[in-house]
Amino acid sequence: MNLLEAAIRTDQLVSVIIPTYNRVDTVCASIDSVLAQTYPNIEVIVVDDGSTDGTRDVLETYDDRIRVVTQVNAGPAIARNRGISIAKGDIVALLDSDDLWLPTKLERQVKSLEDAGPDVNCCLCNCTVLYANGKKTSTFAIADTMPRYSSGIWLNPAEVLINRFVLFNQAVAIRREVLERVGYFDETLRFGEDYELPFRLAMEGPWTIIRDELVVYHAESPGSWAQKAIREELNLRKDLVRIRESMAAAVQKGTGLTHLRKLASRELRRERRELAIAKFRRRSQPGAATLGRSLQLAERFRRALFRRSPWYPKVKVQALT
Repeated sequence: MNLLEAAIRTDQLVSVIIPTYNRVDTVCASIDSVLAQTYPNIEVIVVDDGSTDGTRDVLETYDDRIRVVTQVNAGPAIARNRGISIAKGDIVALLDSDDLWLPTKLERQVKSLEDAGPDVNCCLCNCTVLYANGKKTSTFAIADTMPRYSSGIWLNPAEVLINRFVLFNQAVAIRREVLERVGYFDETLRFGEDYELPFRLAMEGPWTIIRDELVVYHAESPGSWAQKAIREELNLRKDLVRIRESMAAAVQKGTGLTHLRKLASRELRRERRELAIAKFRRRSQPGAATLGRSLQLAERFRRALFRRSPWYPKVKVQALT
């Protein structure tokens, strides 16, 4: 037994929810990475979202080591919510069926939440991002959310998340009680549900954050929802505008959030411009696509300038001892 195992409580049950759809080639590796966790007190719920490729057959080989729920294909948000609704754990963790966890992922997250105390709602860890060409980076590097400390209390998650996206589903552990309080994933969103829920959770208070990369995320998996979002850019942009509108409304109503109102309005205007540009690029007039790409570049330049401005939210982390 190592020092971490000796120090950590293991009486808290962690429910791991894995939605899957036609991932017969990858789902077993994902499940195996959960079953190999050093934290012992877990239940694994796999929601088969209407697979037709033999996924159900490979899931049956796990016998009682996992719990399998099947449903007609309805999308990842509904599949995750189905799993959460039947979960029994004090903590809920999520994993997509083409990604992997390192063995100490849950152990470190449970310890982090325990050390931080009951007022901290979530723990987010860093992820290794693997690309098809062999290159890799980390999700915190991409989102500019790299904390100063190896493990700490993230004091301003709402301020940061109103401005940018962090990989959430594979990397989070959430106290069940706060998830019940704020609600599950928004099933009316086709895309971006993994951005909308984190912001609602962030408005509830601080998180803990772990700088180490404890998840392996495959950025270009065939058939992934991320690839689908790229192909359906207009639908993606429409959902992101809806999310920005709900964020702005929540900030207006929320107490103690007045410092976020200008930032929320700015991001809503930007998202509406992005949607307008996406629509413009699809016009049939000569030159529309070229001009649209130029407008996209202008938006990227504008965002890069903002990132260097004093108004750009920085991650504020307090060391967790």
